[in-house]
Amino acid sequence: MLQRIYDMIEQNYDEMVDIRRFLHQYPEVSFHEYKTAEYIANYYEKLQIPYETNIGGNGVIATLKGKKPGKTIALRADFDALPIDDQKEVAYKSKIKGAMHACGHDGHTATLLVLAKVMKQFQDELHGTIVFLHQHAEEIPPGGAISILESGALDEVDAIFGNHLWVPTPLGEVTTKPGPFMAGVASFTITVKGKGGHGGYPHETKDAIVIASEITTQIQNIISRKISPFATSVITIGKFEAGTSFNVIADEAKLTGTVRYFDHQVDKQIKEKMEQVIKGICIANDATCEFVYEDGYPPVVNHEEEVDMVFQAAEKIPEVQAATISEAQMAGEDFAHYLEKIPGAFFFTGANKEGHDYPHHHPMFDFNEKAMPIAAKMLIGAYMEYQSSK
Repeated sequence: MLQRIYDMIEQNYDEMVDIRRFLHQYPEVSFHEYKTAEYIANYYEKLQIPYETNIGGNGVIATLKGKKPGKTIALRADFDALPIDDQKEVAYKSKIKGAMHACGHDGHTATLLVLAKVMKQFQDELHGTIVFLHQHAEEIPPGGAISILESGALDEVDAIFGNHLWVPTPLGEVTTKPGPFMAGVASFTITVKGKGGHGGYPHETKDAIVIASEITTQIQNIISRKISPFATSVITIGKFEAGTSFNVIADEAKLTGTVRYFDHQVDKQIKEKMEQVIKGICIANDATCEFVYEDGYPPVVNHEEEVDMVFQAAEKIPEVQAATISEAQMAGEDFAHYLEKIPGAFFFTGANKEGHDYPHHHPMFDFNEKAMPIAAKMLIGAYMEYQSSK
């Protein structure tokens, strides 16, 4: 049956591309994916597969019950876009200003929809139940995963698998790893309040830019001198806002950044050390500071048994030329919330587009669409491996 499924996925490749390109032209950012959710629901309506909408927000879940006994397994695809202007000159360029599918979620959605269409044809032969989980709002904390879990919609699920089309990896390569796979994510804002004044009289001021610059430099020493070198972590300041004119000393500066980690204790330690450094520098400069630290997604921690199933599935797909254990990734994913509650695994399907090496979240981002049928085969392959092992 598996080979017949794979053949039918290939036969529906053109529809997969059409769906992906339509969604790419009409992206909707996190928590605003109303038309996309409607599109997904309408597709399941035509397939006559039972579905529910407004799960934990804009989530859509369809359920295909096989005629043979087995486990209930969720296959997840996210469908939100990013607040980026699409700069590609392609026929399927985004038509929505300020919104773009710059991470492949349009491809994830197309992959799962066409897989559902294919699996409907095999319902009489299917063991168990496939839960087609279409998740909203992956890109912005608190994300859609946690609210979907809180809705109770996945309470009967025995396992969950998720795929991400991954442009840094060559087409035909699948990567994942047991244990910590993707980083936990936190964000922070530091507001320094000094005393502004004339650029020619700095001694009469408390220069917020100088103070904020000292903070920027010193918090990097937390990683290099306060955290164990065996505990991978990152502090990045991505935004520095201050000043109004070349000859005016700023009275306020604002720093915004992110922390990445794989151990919750390291996250706690970084937060405490940042508070100490910021407070100390501000006291030394007779300034005041506000520090806001917000935890986002926990680390993605794959379950070992389910990772083995992913690799076993890969061995049965001719297009998968390599299935390798990945290095841990410093990007974050709210799929982590599912894995805290349900056994499962998250994996990357190589989607590098030759001659188009722009990274995820770039305004020129694109991916190799031939990766989508591979991803579909991987998802249903992992499903089958789980059913046969249990």
